[in-house]
Amino acid sequence: LQWSSPPEAIERFKSQEIRIAPPQFYELCRLCNFSSLCELHKFSSDRALEGCERWMPVLLNASDGYIQILPGDELYPEDPDYTGENKLIMSTDKKVEDLMKEGSVFHRIVIKNINNFAVYVNIQAKYKHMNPLRINFDCSDYSSRL
Repeated sequence: LQWSSPPEAIERFKSQEIRIAPPQFYELCRLCNFSSLCELHKFSSDRALEGCERWMPVLLNASDGYIQILPGDELYPEDPDYTGENKLIMSTDKKVEDLMKEGSVFHRIVIKNINNFAVYVNIQAKYKHMNPLRINFDCSDYSSRL
């Protein structure tokens, strides 16, 4: 085991040194909003009583990848399968790029392959939460010092 800051963990993920599941990648992108542990602590203390929301990502299989659809996204179902009993998995013959061009309200994780994720969010986070930073896999410019 090795300690890594959020940007370092993302870099190690990109270079295929480690594997990260999509929910943890999403959270690492959110942590990149903070330049220090003190700043993160202040943010978490300030919003602690605001509330939280239960999420259930819904998988959309595209012809060339996957998208995890999250609450608030225009493709998110009205009644997601919170228990897993219905095995709700959506699918399409469209490519991920086409789905992204057609859409306008995003809260999703695009999964091109096991080491290439991207988070797209253009909705307002609920409960004064912080949206994840958009991580560009072509460059590495993060200001977080966590």
